[in-house]
Amino acid sequence: MCLIVFAWRPEHPLPLLLAGNRDEFHARPSLPLGEWPETPGLLAGRDLQAGGTWLGIDAAGRFAALTNIRDPGQAEGARSRGELVSGYLQGKLSPADYLRQIQHEQYSGFNLLLGDRQQLYHFNSHEGEPRRLPAGVYGLSNASLNTPWPKLQRTREALRQCLDRPEPDALLALLADRARAADEELPQTGVTLEVERLLSSAFIVSPGYGTRASTALVLQADGGWQIIERSFGPDGEPVGEVRIRC
Repeated sequence: MCLIVFAWRPEHPLPLLLAGNRDEFHARPSLPLGEWPETPGLLAGRDLQAGGTWLGIDAAGRFAALTNIRDPGQAEGARSRGELVSGYLQGKLSPADYLRQIQHEQYSGFNLLLGDRQQLYHFNSHEGEPRRLPAGVYGLSNASLNTPWPKLQRTREALRQCLDRPEPDALLALLADRARAADEELPQTGVTLEVERLLSSAFIVSPGYGTRASTALVLQADGGWQIIERSFGPDGEPVGEVRIRC
């Protein structure tokens, strides 16, 4: 994922509302949201190049999501970041124990969200310290938690506006914003101005790189949950949708 906004409300009947866009090269093969044959109950998309995933949930309501950190000068990690999500969901460790296990492993820069209905953790590999999150509305892109990039601020505010009507389709709608930021608002992350412009919209559109999947996840305190994933091809063309309710 390259943009995630989420409302974490552990005492609420809907403790988690999460909306995220996965941005990737269109040539990189992947499978849409579905159950993994080797891990019954694990629901996630799948990166067919490295085998991991970017967002998923298991039958118990444990969930995880990932973004990379945009830093062209960083060393290439020895392992694929996508295995961080699948590793948590295929195991039984608590979020805190899992983060202690992986925090010194060799990956390129990443943000990892891990949680269940009672707790939610964020870990930024450049900062190095896991953090248990209190209730709140958050945004995460390719820097750290709540870094004030225009698309993150705009999408997080859109999430605040739909907290009273938190249907999955409303969460997906806020991910579809294709508006780019003005040049004077762009972050400077080490890429060219042209690329910064392209990456400044919540929903990224180009022939070779862009938003491949938009996902909405609603977690209920009573044990139920809903997840919807919409998939897109080059230039933002819709190619499919998966809806699962438990």
